[in-house]
Amino acid sequence: MNDPSSPPKPVHVIGGGLAGSEAAWQLASAGVPVILHEMRPQRTTDAHATDGLAELVCSNSLRSDDRTSSAVGLLHEEMRRCGSLILQSADTHRVPAGGALAVDREAFSQAVQKALEEHPLVTLAREEVVGLPPEDWDSVIIATGPLTSPAMAAAITEETGEDSLAFFDAIAPIIHKDSIDFEKAWFQSRYDKGDGADYINCAMDDAQYHAFIDALLNGEKTEFKDWERNTPYFEGCLPIEVMASRGPETLAHGPMKPVGLTNPRAPDRRSYAVVQLRQDNALGTLYNMVGFQTKLTYGEQKRVFRMIPGLENAEFARLGGLHRNTFLNAPRLLDARLRLKSRPALRFAGQITGCEGYVESAAVGLLAGQFAAADRLDVTPPPPPATTALGALLDHITRGADAATYQPMNVNFGLLPELTERNAKGRPLKGRDRKAAYGRRALADLDDWLRNGGRLIA
Repeated sequence: MNDPSSPPKPVHVIGGGLAGSEAAWQLASAGVPVILHEMRPQRTTDAHATDGLAELVCSNSLRSDDRTSSAVGLLHEEMRRCGSLILQSADTHRVPAGGALAVDREAFSQAVQKALEEHPLVTLAREEVVGLPPEDWDSVIIATGPLTSPAMAAAITEETGEDSLAFFDAIAPIIHKDSIDFEKAWFQSRYDKGDGADYINCAMDDAQYHAFIDALLNGEKTEFKDWERNTPYFEGCLPIEVMASRGPETLAHGPMKPVGLTNPRAPDRRSYAVVQLRQDNALGTLYNMVGFQTKLTYGEQKRVFRMIPGLENAEFARLGGLHRNTFLNAPRLLDARLRLKSRPALRFAGQITGCEGYVESAAVGLLAGQFAAADRLDVTPPPPPATTALGALLDHITRGADAATYQPMNVNFGLLPELTERNAKGRPLKGRDRKAAYGRRALADLDDWLRNGGRLIA
């Protein structure tokens, strides 16, 4: 039992990404000292561009913010109600993105870092933790992310006896807005959602589209290293050329589908395909190519992507890339409170647990921080209900998924228990009604949980 007259011992959080930053915030907000270890800039990664905490290395979008029709939008709202620093910073620095929550990535990162640096219970240590921490660190959250350093990955493998699973994650290019030809491109959100003009659109006709597909498939790609060759892609973030290889019309029915958009240059003729770009910073000077994560070489990206009408003279602030992500077989290795079964002093959080996505990573960091804070305060709050997005995600990671086939997963309504609610005719709800019912139930159950022991933050 902790002595109530003395402050709790600090919890160590390793990794200053979204999960580690959120875990540190939850700990400090509950009154528990935390030492946040971040190896950058002492040691860099292949994907990070700065040494800022909670840097967004891929898209600047946290995806849909609609809690009535989207599981990730529901997760946003649940995290807001749990005092999430990541959601607070995202809301403060959001940029137009239709129904999505997208942010000015630099301002967002700076806000997260400032909040943590200014909190009296947070100590930021710029150092690499090589291998597993010493035994006298009796409470540790490892949130080293999908780019865990080789030394740490090797130590985890040695401790668990399990080989880390791995997949590839790809990064989309970012373009300077002033290099886009607006004699061809136009502003519009699909179906005029959000402000109705949140995306830049570049239309293609049949001939332009198929010439683009041919160039995409035949463009020079980056070579895999020997140890990368058998690593599977994550289906939710496939390189665009991999999608195109599944059939010449795949992109026209996927990220380049023309529905819900009207080209003002040809209002009476439907486009064959449309490339969309989403605002990437608050100034509106940078735009991200939606769905265009790629493993084309840099030279080929410039050549092929400048075939898109309106992007003939595009200047790239960042070209696309590909990196390997590693994650644990969490259902086999972690308990229901995210502790390593073989060494309970260690918790894991974020994408290293096998959740996929910025928001999911931060959500697992939130849970890990709350669980570690509860241990330090000698309390045992109930876990979030499985009917909530938080609870369903936790359940999937720790026990709901099949360990034999475990793969990264975004939050989705399929992870939540089935609804008992029926429509006026006594039939199961469908479509938007079904999704809205999931959301109503989740938020009601979350609020009950927070009122009855789930809230550690005053």
